[in-house]
Amino acid sequence: MYRSILENKNLTDNDRIAVRDHAHTVFRKTFDFFQIKDPDLYIAISTLGQTLTSGHIAQLWKEITAYQERFLKTKKIRHRNFGVYSKQLCGHEHCSHHGMMTRQGRGLHYTQMKFKSDKSKTALKFKSMLLKKARKNKRQIK
Repeated sequence: MYRSILENKNLTDNDRIAVRDHAHTVFRKTFDFFQIKDPDLYIAISTLGQTLTSGHIAQLWKEITAYQERFLKTKKIRHRNFGVYSKQLCGHEHCSHHGMMTRQGRGLHYTQMKFKSDKSKTALKFKSMLLKKARKNKRQIK
């Protein structure tokens, strides 16, 4: 429904806004889930008829990321394979993996859901290596 609002060429901007507002009354919960499933569509629909600066877009992405993290935490969902985050969308037209469903943690992901609270795996490995080295040095006779 929401994607067709953007794709329909026969509607003017005022018509699109009116259809969006009517759709919100019926499908508001579905629209809110677009923040997780397809954030680009969510931004396009929620900002119909507005001119956006890069600051506005950055603020929208901060809000979406906060919503995603809060939603996944409250629902106790660990994986992050939702909508566009579960497909290989590199932007290259002739990519052999374009649109292919991928598993989380594979190298094919172009976009990933990332939060500030995520722990870096490389930092954890580096820290464990340092601790291991410190334990070995502690046992050596000086």
